Amino acid sequence: MSSPFNAVLLAAGHSIRMRRDKALLEFEGEIMWQRQRDLLKRAGAQEIFLSARANQPWADAAEGFAAVVRDASGDSGPLGGIAAGLERSSLTHLAVLAVDLPRMSERWFEILNASAGSGVGAVGKLGGFFEPLAAIYPRELLPLAQAALQRRELSLQKLLTAAVAQGLMQVREISPEEAGWFANWNEPAAVAEN
Repeated sequence: MSSPFNAVLLAAGHSIRMRRDKALLEFEGEIMWQRQRDLLKRAGAQEIFLSARANQPWADAAEGFAAVVRDASGDSGPLGGIAAGLERSSLTHLAVLAVDLPRMSERWFEILNASAGSGVGAVGKLGGFFEPLAAIYPRELLPLAQAALQRRELSLQKLLTAAVAQGLMQVREISPEEAGWFANWNEPAAVAEN
């Protein structure tokens, strides 16, 4: 079943290992935040939110987003951005994409959306681990996310394990052909290789 969805682009990370803001890196001639915003648009997102920190001046000037959302505590990692996106979204499903997945394909979100349903999102699994930063989350996950934030339990693996157990997420094994979509940029060497 395909559902209309909104999206949040996660770009609030501190990029400590990269030593510069990953959202501003270029890949194949495109600035990463623009590349990922356009990918979400092509994948069918109705509204796209940008999860960014207050000290990222480029974010407030970034065009093509319905709003900039902020993690309420400012230091909750991706979970804070996902929760902020779910809180802001008017639709029942929210696609999440990290800014540092330069090889991600809109096809992945089409696959996930076909697996999602009423009150149920979809996430991929690779090598025994969830890939939570390119997933579709249902609004029904918000109470679980908020409770985890209150406990300062920021692990998306734990959150998704609980969500799957409660029937809130479908799991799709990532094929060897799809695995390359999940290569992320965490260190300068990764950028140099591209």
